[in-house]
Amino acid sequence: MKLLIITQVLDTEHPILGFFHRWVEEFASQVDEVQVIALQVGTYDLPPNVQVYSLGKESGANRLKYLWRFYTYSWQLRHSYDEVFVHMNQQYVPLGYPLWKLLRKRIGLWYAHGAVSRSLEIAVRLADVVFTSTPQGLQIDTPKRVIVGQGIDFAHFAPASAERPMRATLELITVGRISASKNLATLLAACSLLQLQGVSFHFSIIGTPLTEVDIQYEKNLHHYCAENHLIDSVSWIGGVNQVKLPAYLQQADIFIHDGATQSLDKVLLEAVAAGCVVLSSNAAYTALTLPLAPQNLFMSTDSSALAARIIECSQMSESVRSEVMLPIRQVIQKEHSIQGLIAKIVAHYICV
Repeated sequence: MKLLIITQVLDTEHPILGFFHRWVEEFASQVDEVQVIALQVGTYDLPPNVQVYSLGKESGANRLKYLWRFYTYSWQLRHSYDEVFVHMNQQYVPLGYPLWKLLRKRIGLWYAHGAVSRSLEIAVRLADVVFTSTPQGLQIDTPKRVIVGQGIDFAHFAPASAERPMRATLELITVGRISASKNLATLLAACSLLQLQGVSFHFSIIGTPLTEVDIQYEKNLHHYCAENHLIDSVSWIGGVNQVKLPAYLQQADIFIHDGATQSLDKVLLEAVAAGCVVLSSNAAYTALTLPLAPQNLFMSTDSSALAARIIECSQMSESVRSEVMLPIRQVIQKEHSIQGLIAKIVAHYICV
């Protein structure tokens, strides 16, 4: 099988989309040839059966050049791929549909987000198959939906090999885009409540804003920290790539999260894999973990409930926390490994 992959970014240094490099590696191990067309290309190191082509965003190309290169590569490479896999950016499905159908190439779309847009509805109609992580990841009722899990690299995201020394300060962490959709205000309000109750903690926030609205949101959060005397207890780390992220997670005790989207946030599973206790309001994570650890969940925007959950965890020994998270880690390893995800996608192309 020869596969064409369309993706937004191929770059191990990218703080948000760097994970996709590992997907391409795994595809390369399970199919004969891989052609990658990416809007933006940075640092990569891939097997010899992978060829990479950029639409030119990293060099400042305009949209007309993007389109020209997209169609040029799709046509020139037509004998080098049998199937098409579009990652997240559903707009490429209607763009490529006329050519790919002319060439009799099947189109697969990966989409895992709670939002439903007009462009997604169009892409779902045109695609032959739509892969997603969980039932919440594609909120369009279609027989084309194939649930394959998230792709977590358990060799990369693993608990620290050495036992950590006892410490008086609780290490909290969150990872993700600095955006109102991530409800970071809820997390900081919970931290303020911890401070009022005399809990010693340090909170690391990993992520960056992407839009002007996000930038203003981050400024408001800094202002909140100053007003509530949290400046010394909160660290704004900025963007961290996939290579360095496990080290941050391994040093944390508790990962806290309150996202507004209903789809399963990949970083929640990465945090579990790396040994963190994960406290989240995410609906998909709740569906996955409710029978296993109901004490790790809270209602979205309920900072009081989150603070109470953190205090409960702080009163557990590290061994008890690990014991609580073990069944969740086992379920995630069984259902959401990177090897299993890619195998399910490849099998669908081959068998259908």
